[in-house]
Amino acid sequence: MDLHGFLRSRRSIRRFAADSVPPEVIDRMLTTATFAPSAHNRQPWRFAVVSTASGKSRLADSMATEYRSDLTADGMAAGRIEALVEKSRAFINAAPLAIVLCMDLSDMDHYPDPRRALAERTMALQSTANAGMTLLLAAHAEGLGGVWSCGPLFAPRAVISALALPASWEPQALILLGRAAELPEAGARKPVQAIAVYA
Repeated sequence: MDLHGFLRSRRSIRRFAADSVPPEVIDRMLTTATFAPSAHNRQPWRFAVVSTASGKSRLADSMATEYRSDLTADGMAAGRIEALVEKSRAFINAAPLAIVLCMDLSDMDHYPDPRRALAERTMALQSTANAGMTLLLAAHAEGLGGVWSCGPLFAPRAVISALALPASWEPQALILLGRAAELPEAGARKPVQAIAVYA
């Protein structure tokens, strides 16, 4: 397969086989992820690796508490809330490996004005997302599947507490990884003509 074919063959995997991911594979994927481009080469990405059943359960339960609280505030019916919360908890617990992608602004430039401060933060976010995408591609290269979840954005304090993360780590995404139990078809893509302009 050529590189374009490889990149286009990646899928978001939501159902995994039970096989664990070996530590050496985890290290290879994380090392590859660190080769993502970053603003000023500051490498603001951080990775919280959760591979134990107890760690995943702690993370899932903590996030579920925040999720339930949000849905309750939305006025959703109790039965529907519990169904969604349990689905979320099972989603995390069923994955062989969970990696919380975090951002750390400690090494970024600091500006006194809001405009440049926001731009610097955005650059750090873009850099962290680059590392997350590179991690997904590294998993694909290892024959694994993965899926990106934005759940930590809605429950950052729950994630930090569950995993005892450093105060400077800001959770951005939850990447679940493992051997795919099924390979879905590619979703429809917008044609390039509809999303690109040429000057």
